[in-house]
Amino acid sequence: MFTRLLYLATAHLGLTVEQFWHTPFGLLLDLVECWKQETGRAKPYREAFIDEIIPPGI
Repeated sequence: MFTRLLYLATAHLGLTVEQFWHTPFGLLLDLVECWKQETGRAKPYREAFIDEIIPPGI
């Protein structure tokens, strides 16, 4: 699993090996998931809009 994450981080996310090892695991997984969604390899679990989260008038 770390080999694949290391490959994705260095080849596709532009991180160096040093940055990869210092990145928190949860953040790294979030970055990979965002990259997958941007490239069409994954679909978001739920698509939300800002109007749904923040009510009007605030």
